[in-house]
Amino acid sequence: MVIARTVAGAASVLAMLSLSGCGFLWSCTDTAAERGEAGARVEIVNESGRPVGVTAEVPGWRREPHPQAPADGDQIHFDIRFEGPGQGSEPAVDACAVDEERVVLGCQTVYSAEVFGPKGPYTGDHYLAVDHPGRVAEVLLIPNDQSSHDRRTCEDDIKDGGGVHPPDIPSPGEQL
Repeated sequence: MVIARTVAGAASVLAMLSLSGCGFLWSCTDTAAERGEAGARVEIVNESGRPVGVTAEVPGWRREPHPQAPADGDQIHFDIRFEGPGQGSEPAVDACAVDEERVVLGCQTVYSAEVFGPKGPYTGDHYLAVDHPGRVAEVLLIPNDQSSHDRRTCEDDIKDGGGVHPPDIPSPGEQL
């Protein structure tokens, strides 16, 4: 009879722990999606590597001072365009200035919803500050959609966080 009560009590405790999210089998894992191949024109992909229906392109770039801070010297002024039926999903990509060996000199995330200019929505320009603008050989885009980067991680919320997240923005010195 004592054994039966102990087994019943243990089962009750395990049930309460499982229902409260503190179960022994509970494991929250965060993983980063594999970084896609960088290019001047890319098809944006989600965390699973599936296309979101939007391409992003850097049709041109140049070195010049930012008009609001000319004393800061040259920055990388690049044009960017998002096209495709998935534009309404408002994807975002990392734009990186690289040298001749595709070594990152600087990157920033560009959100399609924030890109607008005289040529219409989803087409515009941005400035990217880098330490050595004279070494920039091209501006490349990383195809991974960064718009869902604000998803909760296990560290933020062990119960509702976790899963696959976009890769981190490339750091200066990384090779693409």
